[in-house]
Amino acid sequence: MSTLTTRSQDYSQWYNDLILKGGLADYSSVRGCMVIKPYGYALWENMRDVLDRMFKSTGHQNAYFPLFVPKSLFEAEEKNAEGFAKECAVVTHYRLKADPEQKGKLIVDPAARLEEELVVRPTSEAIIWNTYKGWIQSYRDLPLLINQWANVVRWEMRTRLFLRTAEFLWQEGHTAHATKEEALSETLQMLDVYAQFAEEYMALPVVKGIKTANERFAGAEDTYCIEALMQDGKALQAGTSHFLGQNFAKAFDVKFAAKDNTMEYVWATSWGVSTRLIGALVMAHSDDQGLVLPPKIAPLQVVIVPIFSKDAEARQKIDETAEQLTRSLRGKGITVKYDNDDTSRPGWKFAEHELRGVPVRIALGARDIEQNQAEVARRDTREKMTLSLEGIADAIHQLLDEIQHNLYNRALQFRDAHTTAVDSWEDFVQVLETKAGFISAHWDGTPETEERIKELTKATIRCIPLNNAAEEGHCVLSGKPSRQRVLFARAY
Repeated sequence: MSTLTTRSQDYSQWYNDLILKGGLADYSSVRGCMVIKPYGYALWENMRDVLDRMFKSTGHQNAYFPLFVPKSLFEAEEKNAEGFAKECAVVTHYRLKADPEQKGKLIVDPAARLEEELVVRPTSEAIIWNTYKGWIQSYRDLPLLINQWANVVRWEMRTRLFLRTAEFLWQEGHTAHATKEEALSETLQMLDVYAQFAEEYMALPVVKGIKTANERFAGAEDTYCIEALMQDGKALQAGTSHFLGQNFAKAFDVKFAAKDNTMEYVWATSWGVSTRLIGALVMAHSDDQGLVLPPKIAPLQVVIVPIFSKDAEARQKIDETAEQLTRSLRGKGITVKYDNDDTSRPGWKFAEHELRGVPVRIALGARDIEQNQAEVARRDTREKMTLSLEGIADAIHQLLDEIQHNLYNRALQFRDAHTTAVDSWEDFVQVLETKAGFISAHWDGTPETEERIKELTKATIRCIPLNNAAEEGHCVLSGKPSRQRVLFARAY
């Protein structure tokens, strides 16, 4: 098995090695696009299924809208159109034809130009709000709580597997409400859903906050986010929830008859997370030996590796014990694989399952069965222990919970150790270059200062934390008065 580049050697290469060798994804023949391999897709399915249940428990329903958006609709909300214009892929023709000069070659048929160009969705607000115009007539039609699981295309020039690709998978919620208060409540509720998912299932501590005007979603009144810290000290935006106000309702003339029979524009939200969460998962927990996956969303939670002997009777006993253990674990809702492939040696299997981040590995040989025990290894700490076969399923169930909590606590300790409050520009630059992580600092509230700090350091304001305490101070760059700190970091 080929070895990984270590994090200390080259963090970026370590990440790429891990995605490829860990079986999560592969490069494709389409520039900037990736192939999500079965193991990576199983991880996404687990994440998707949990989120889908959470959405439905808060009253949302799934629907599906077209991949293509007529250009005139896309242009209807000016800020949204301008914000995504540089990333749009556009369909101009609907047919190819054989090249008369080169056999077997195809060319665009100039006679098949579309009457109106189609934008391949970078986000779906335009097509959805144009549809909502026909769905919403009265206050009785509200709230409208819709989510869709889909793919989107944003023509990125610099791409990285999972973190930034030209096409990616995501969910996008789009809701309509009768009042501003209801829409704001929805925006914050979905932010809480994302934070709960990140922390309870991904074991990823996040900061909930609001974006500055410079970082706000195009077409939104306010953008709320969850921000996480990766092991290299860079931040990653893990999810966003947008309060859209009445911008899209006005752009698409979506009104409703209120209880007093007046016609009002509806209030809107949109919110989404994507497959970049897989990138966050990899960078937050994994090590130089491979992936480290939280048990709650790992595609495979337990693997049993037999240590076969040449004795047929002993081998049969191992098989029987392993199959019985498999049934016991599955009876507790644990996903388990009995890796009885006899073409690979146990040592190779150990390394392979470690690379793929399987949380618990059980080694089972003839001598173990004689002694009524098994060797158990946990992936997060790489510790090994001997457990009695009596009650081992309960012990493994408890161990998975311990691993889940340990991963969260370890990531939280790292984040806390790499969150630094500074009060001067000199300290700001020094911490950014030597320690990295989140920098808590005063900012004068102007976009000019925000942009200047970004130009000088490549650090951006990740968010204004929602739990911020009022604190008088002075901006680290301009020296102007400030009433609260914000979080800066270099980010993906």
